[in-house]
Amino acid sequence: MSPSWRTFTMLRRTLSALAVVFALAATTGTAAATTGKAPAADGRGARVLDVMTFNIHHAQGTDDLLDVPRIADVVRRSGADVVGLQEVDNHYSARSDWADQADDLAKLLGYHVVFGANIDNAPPAGSDHRIQYGTAILSRYPITASDNTWLYKSPGQEQRGLLHATLNVRGKAVQFYCTHLAASSQTDRLQQTPQIVDLIGDKGPAVLVGDFNALPTAPESQPLQSSYTDAWARSAHGGDGATYPAEAPTERIDAIYTTGDVKPLVTRVVQADPTASDHLPLVSRILVTP
Repeated sequence: MSPSWRTFTMLRRTLSALAVVFALAATTGTAAATTGKAPAADGRGARVLDVMTFNIHHAQGTDDLLDVPRIADVVRRSGADVVGLQEVDNHYSARSDWADQADDLAKLLGYHVVFGANIDNAPPAGSDHRIQYGTAILSRYPITASDNTWLYKSPGQEQRGLLHATLNVRGKAVQFYCTHLAASSQTDRLQQTPQIVDLIGDKGPAVLVGDFNALPTAPESQPLQSSYTDAWARSAHGGDGATYPAEAPTERIDAIYTTGDVKPLVTRVVQADPTASDHLPLVSRILVTP
């Protein structure tokens, strides 16, 4: 690590720590605000964690190289505790060497993982592995339950889903959701977003991440904008939040949303390696209140 990068990293961590302290002061009014220490992990205190959304384009970068370890390195360097991934291959085809990419990334990072298959076809001749493509959730914290629900699909469109994991974050249950909405059909997206709101419901602290293939101002984004906190709008840290296309981003289509008992503290676009995918990752440091 170069001295300049080391200095930048230390400064970012210091600023993030200060943001946590002030947020804890506003939220709890306890000794944690004056000491800077996180509350005790006894099931009653607040939790702070970094969450990420990352469309990995089946680990094929803008340089056309297939490189799963490069994706893992981007996640590792970001410090993300929980990651929602889109465009993940699971024994899908030769384009990704028939790999189980979610499992490979989990092993490289030492994280727990769940995968949601939105394309799920029978194994090819001579194989026991189904041909699958979808989303995944990687978590530093244990995943105690998970499910994947297929979303509305009109004829001729690709199946999309909402992957859900219940995380045990130092004794507190946090609901984490990952999705990837229709790319070429606003009609589908207009059906998918209210469906997501209904599926999430009111199950306690929740985070929704994904590639929504729509700007926050688009009609299909309004059910999400009115139901949740847009982490970038609440706690942006520089820039305009655009994540696509990775090497010269102009569109804010990757987003992180939180429910009322989850407070975004600092949200940033990760630009560590713009060649790793055709999207840049988005990370938010969040405070889960007691």
